[in-house]
Amino acid sequence: MPALVVGTVSHVRRAPMRHAFENAHYQWLVDLDALPRFRGPLRWLARFDARDHLDGGRLGGGIRGDLSRWLAGRGVVVEPGDRVLMLAHARVLGHVFDPLTVFWCLRADGSPRAVVFEVHNTYGERHAYLVEADERGRARLDKEFYVSPFNDTSGTYDLAWRLTSDQVLVSISLERAGSRVFTAVTTGRPVPATTSTVLRTSARHLFMTHRVSLLIRWHGIRLWLARLPIQPRPAHSQEAVR
Repeated sequence: MPALVVGTVSHVRRAPMRHAFENAHYQWLVDLDALPRFRGPLRWLARFDARDHLDGGRLGGGIRGDLSRWLAGRGVVVEPGDRVLMLAHARVLGHVFDPLTVFWCLRADGSPRAVVFEVHNTYGERHAYLVEADERGRARLDKEFYVSPFNDTSGTYDLAWRLTSDQVLVSISLERAGSRVFTAVTTGRPVPATTSTVLRTSARHLFMTHRVSLLIRWHGIRLWLARLPIQPRPAHSQEAVR
């Protein structure tokens, strides 16, 4: 830690029309108490700001402070000895778009105290979910947040993840009326974020977060041109991340 999780991201939309893609991809896996602080040109390739997550660092304490307050408001107390890991995109050349951030709050013995999924949409909104997992590392919860303009807020998420030294995987499937309509999976192998690894990975995946923003909009345009109906976007409260 910190590590780069280098692999792929894939989306499969099954209804009301089929659309699928898979792209090369990388994210960062970091400890919130030891965020990487690069100097020189490297700082333009990886920067982590509280403003990009949860309450935006409004009350201080950085990302961990925001997460601790958010969890406390939902009955979960983060202890000083807990380790909090974050899987996310970093800012690259001043830009970041992070469709999904995952936080693992781990007790001193490594067992999970809490898992939080933070979802961002292209309208500048974000929403956090407290995930209650079973012994297999799987969970189900109701969808509450408008993400894609082609899906409303109805349905249930089926979530799964793996966090090991060999693989980091996160899977989200949306189910509606007993049918699976959409699945997104990000998976990769964590490698130590040395200077050479950061430079090499950044060169191989140029403008990573810029490409994420562009590809989301490009696939949205394709679906719109295919006449997939757009769903109304409801108002969203910032209290979901405070």
